[in-house]
Amino acid sequence: MKSIRLLYLLSFLFVLSCKTTDKIPQEVQDDGKIQFKFVQVNDVYEIAPLSGGKYGGMARVAHVVDSIKKEEPNTYLFMAGDFLNPSLLGTLKWNGERIRGRQMIEVMNAMDFELTTFGNHEFDISEEELQKRLNESNFYWVSANVFQQLEDGPRSFHFVRSGDSIPIPETYTITVSDKDGTTVDVGMFGVTIDSNPQDFVHYADHTLETESAISKLKYQQSDIIVGLTHLEIEQDVALANKFPSIKFIMGGHEHNNMLVPTNNATVAKADANAKTIYIHTFQYDTKNGNLSIDSQLFPIDETIASLPSVQAVVDKWNKILDQKVKEVVANPDEVIFYADPPLDGTDSASRGVQTNLGGYIAHGMAESFDEPTEGALVNGGSIRIDDMLAGDVTSLDVFRVLPFGGHVVKVNLKGSLLKEVLDYGKSKGGTGAYLQRYGFQQNQRGEWLLNNKDINGDEVYTIAFSDFLLKGFDIPFLTPENEGVLNVYEPKKSEAASDIRKAVIQFLKTTK
Repeated sequence: MKSIRLLYLLSFLFVLSCKTTDKIPQEVQDDGKIQFKFVQVNDVYEIAPLSGGKYGGMARVAHVVDSIKKEEPNTYLFMAGDFLNPSLLGTLKWNGERIRGRQMIEVMNAMDFELTTFGNHEFDISEEELQKRLNESNFYWVSANVFQQLEDGPRSFHFVRSGDSIPIPETYTITVSDKDGTTVDVGMFGVTIDSNPQDFVHYADHTLETESAISKLKYQQSDIIVGLTHLEIEQDVALANKFPSIKFIMGGHEHNNMLVPTNNATVAKADANAKTIYIHTFQYDTKNGNLSIDSQLFPIDETIASLPSVQAVVDKWNKILDQKVKEVVANPDEVIFYADPPLDGTDSASRGVQTNLGGYIAHGMAESFDEPTEGALVNGGSIRIDDMLAGDVTSLDVFRVLPFGGHVVKVNLKGSLLKEVLDYGKSKGGTGAYLQRYGFQQNQRGEWLLNNKDINGDEVYTIAFSDFLLKGFDIPFLTPENEGVLNVYEPKKSEAASDIRKAVIQFLKTTK
């Protein structure tokens, strides 16, 4: 029998579901040993395969999980945050409202997900839109440190089932039983990075709330404690080292796979967009408490079949995309550029090295004003296609690359601040704060140059930035209030800079 308990307060127990297995024959004795599998995905923005069908695809993931369950019925599927946004499909209107992640909820419902936690991009959408997605979810959510901010203070986010409002709990327990009656309680908690401030979201300290969640799980006498997190890897490692009770962490936020050992546990993250999944096999001995976890990274590619029931949902949304995209892009199939070599929009490259695609985007930004700027900078995290663009590149491809949209701003700033920004961006390699550049170089001593000339700390330079960068989210000190920022020019509607995607399209048309 599998039962799931949600603990909202210590005195308040929600029994959420109960599934039964065959009755255990009396002659079969409990051997005290049990095996179960956790399948992990994280940071999934596209429901369909990438690279012309070569990699990813949620229907393929569903086929793999379905195959595993046939061999090991105690198999559970988890999402470690970031799936409601961003995607081009999510920006489109259907039946009078923006889709905003509804496609992902329908796909995940069809896949029989067990549990998810919030990623920072779940809060890109509005409070009302998020509530709809929560209510539509057939799976459960967990969070110990993210709350809905109301006028009278924070409270737990909630979802509505059969007319009942159910708070999203701080902890979640899965009771796993095998055929001989061995039973284990796996207690889980979720925490999220506080990198996306919104008026309707209250972030409590993730370390303090983890401590509270662990205390509750110990009170419930959980046999194994597992984290489902959306944090930076350094934060995950710090949690695992601080709390020896944590035996394993399934994490998100980084977009490349990793399996990082800590003093007490291991942190696992799969590749974004389901290019890979992690299959974790737990073996536990209830008599002595011995636990072993074997984690296998499994590629999702064109050799994997698709589960028909999930593929039907994917096909439905792909048809909607084809129908509605012309409302966003006047001529989505217009070829604007021929990419040879391919343009590298993969997450690992965009967040770690200067790419040809990043260079084209930044160059287009610099040329997007009536009077071009000396250089341009854009955060690598704005590039979301996680794919290579080869051959014909269309207008639609640019919207897939930059689904966040936004505009370009022209900034007059001191050279001292400009060098500080460039150094910070380089130091954040592997994250969305890494900067893609146009006009900038480094000499052999690592000093920054602008158009092959030294950057003078006392001089003023005119640089194009994505508007997101001036909000201080990725680069905390880069805001209009910084004394090194002398002026921020907002584009006119007639300028291509008014939409970064239009700026890139216009530039690529001139270079094809």
